[in-house]
Amino acid sequence: MKKCPFFGICGGCKYDFTSADYHNQKLAALPDLPITDDARWLDAGARRRGDFCFAPNEFGLFESRSKNIVPVRNCPNMVPEINDILPRVAALPWGASGSCLITSCENGIDIVVNSDVPYFTPEFKTAAEKTGAIRVVWNDKIVFQSEKPIIKFDDVAVEYPANAFLQPGKPGESALREMVVSAVAGAKRVADLFCGLGSFTFATHADGFDIVGTGVKRDLFTHPLTVGMLNGYDCVIMDPPRAGAMAQCRELIKSNVGRVIYVSCNPETFRRDMNILVRGGYKLRELVPVDQFVGSAHWELFSVFEK
Repeated sequence: MKKCPFFGICGGCKYDFTSADYHNQKLAALPDLPITDDARWLDAGARRRGDFCFAPNEFGLFESRSKNIVPVRNCPNMVPEINDILPRVAALPWGASGSCLITSCENGIDIVVNSDVPYFTPEFKTAAEKTGAIRVVWNDKIVFQSEKPIIKFDDVAVEYPANAFLQPGKPGESALREMVVSAVAGAKRVADLFCGLGSFTFATHADGFDIVGTGVKRDLFTHPLTVGMLNGYDCVIMDPPRAGAMAQCRELIKSNVGRVIYVSCNPETFRRDMNILVRGGYKLRELVPVDQFVGSAHWELFSVFEK
């Protein structure tokens, strides 16, 4: 693949993923963690979610360290379905400022607009209907919808709510799910915390708990599962947002849960939570970095703790 024409201009990527030294560059930026296995590297061009920005008559991605908008109409990191619709989305009558999340679902493209302007114009609605998307949402209000967006986890199909959490690419999600399923093996009862739409829940036959998703609606930041609830499980999966799972880890160390599978998208909060678990009696058995966010400074970490 040729070097991205926007690299160094657009702020989406910190590293040139076409560089021969890409792996070494990105690994060098990973905090000093007790990694047990080689990193899992993924190919570019597999992102099914793109978080774009807009201002009056402008659309694209923010310039590096700036609020200037780079007019990106084809991103080498996105799946073809997003790049196909991108010029039509960019041509919409953008008269406000905000963000535009474009997601490639199983049955078409979903577009979610978030803006300080609470309303969309009739002109925007008319133009949005011609983009070819199956749904367009503006600040939680449906502009139009031809069918409900669907996401699949292996062979399980679920409805995709606007702004719901979703791993950025299918290959990375599948790699993480395979590792989670392997690590769960032998467990009799599993809880999937911060379960989202169920990327791990269905494959592990787990009980799902979440803030927003298909599981039990529970704010695990303010109301983590208690020791009494946790003691009903011999294995817990956690895939929290970037803020991590500090409150839940403090409950886990007081429980009888023998195995914790922790998937983290933030090495900093992972280190904090890892220290809580280790000081509380768990041993880190496995830690594998996954390059889920190709080109960016972000990592996904897969880990297994046991006591």
